[in-house]
Amino acid sequence: MLTNIRLINVEEYHKMAEMGIFHPEERLELIAGQIIKMSAKGTAQESAITRTERLLRQRLADKVLLRIQSPVQLDDYSEPEPDISVVKPNPLDYEDHHPNASEVFLVIEIADSSLKYDREVKAIAYAKSGIIEYWILDVNGRKLYMYRLPSPDGYHSESILAEDVTISPLAFGDCAIRVRELLGKI
Repeated sequence: MLTNIRLINVEEYHKMAEMGIFHPEERLELIAGQIIKMSAKGTAQESAITRTERLLRQRLADKVLLRIQSPVQLDDYSEPEPDISVVKPNPLDYEDHHPNASEVFLVIEIADSSLKYDREVKAIAYAKSGIIEYWILDVNGRKLYMYRLPSPDGYHSESILAEDVTISPLAFGDCAIRVRELLGKI
């Protein structure tokens, strides 16, 4: 392991963006002090994001605020941009800060080419920060990875659910969702 790596914190990351160091079209996120280039958006991923957002908006209405590919500040060194974050409503719509872990009900990543990264890197980052529930919708494998019980070591509960299973977010037990509804048609 290299010991002479200089980690970037969230404040420095924001300053770099303000200074125009990054190209406006670059898809980047900060994870554990490192600037990570995000994978290109595929058609299956985009349609699953749209479908999932619509379904959550219909079922959760005004109980939550849905943020699409918007930053969530996990700690001083991580600010990912999950595909969907289900957060507490905020009177300023988070004009003065990005939501932090205590304001997040659920984070969802839609994986077509990023499954390994989402499972191995992002799951640990989300768990360490205390995100109570994390889902990865695997559009290629047609299943949902559901993570709960966060700890500094990762999530203590991981379930891999087939498309015929019905689930509910922890914070909204009355919101039943069949995995197939998120995946769409073959």
